[in-house]
Amino acid sequence: MSSDASTTTTVRASASASASASTSAPPTSAARRALSARELAGHCASGAFAGCVVEAAFYPLDTVKTRLQARRHGERVALFRGLYRGIGGNLVGVAPATALFFAAYEPMKAALASGRDDGGGGGRDVVAHLAAGAVAGLVSSVVRVPTEVIKTRRQVGASAGASLRSIVAANGVAGLYVGCGSFLLRDLPFDAIEFAGYESMKTAWATLYSKSDVNGAEAAGIGAAAGAFAGALTTPLDVVKTRLMTSSPGTYRGVMHCVQKTVSEEGALAMLKGIQPRVLWIGLGGGCFFSALETARGVLLP
Repeated sequence: MSSDASTTTTVRASASASASASTSAPPTSAARRALSARELAGHCASGAFAGCVVEAAFYPLDTVKTRLQARRHGERVALFRGLYRGIGGNLVGVAPATALFFAAYEPMKAALASGRDDGGGGGRDVVAHLAAGAVAGLVSSVVRVPTEVIKTRRQVGASAGASLRSIVAANGVAGLYVGCGSFLLRDLPFDAIEFAGYESMKTAWATLYSKSDVNGAEAAGIGAAAGAFAGALTTPLDVVKTRLMTSSPGTYRGVMHCVQKTVSEEGALAMLKGIQPRVLWIGLGGGCFFSALETARGVLLP
């Protein structure tokens, strides 16, 4: 869902899940009730659908961003050729990754809510949602990281089969998780920033207009703003993640070495490569995701 596509997909899932909870019955009833198997399946299917919609719609922007970040100083790259290269395989990974996120997030959120004696609210609700989102992000990374590794290599020109064979031949199955640390280093702060921003702006908007909650269009706009802000702040982490995942074995010894080598060879601004398409893609994707998710939930969870 890089966060890029995959990254931005999981965060939106957590934010939208909290929005759904706020529009349902009071916390003392709905938030504390255990999810049925049908409800959990509905959440998973809705998230998978929304993740695929966003990925397909904004994949070209993610491709441009990835190519900008992977390009070394002075290297010529065809930025706009084959913008949908690797989309099929990526969707195959995005769907189960987003579904897995919901499979972990919804029960975790319900468990944290049921552990409170009052109705909750305020800072405790935010902490509960952030904790659930972090756990769900870790769980879904089992699928998301290999998907991201293959996708980024496809976007810079390698074929899926060749990428998979070369990775496994060089480093074994563990090679599919290269850059996992930087992937989580990027995604966990992104999750926290986007979610906290969305919740804060949503509360402020509802208070300003004396409303109990925001509607779908308002939630999409607020989510887009929160996503764009979080995307901008975490761009340096995204650059590191992309380079670790697309570089040849031995190029970098870790996250800090990647940062030091990039800055020394290309300057500090290299850490902001791809910020424009990343911010645009994540911001617009937020609105698209919320719309698709709520539409699917309306059908699957009436």
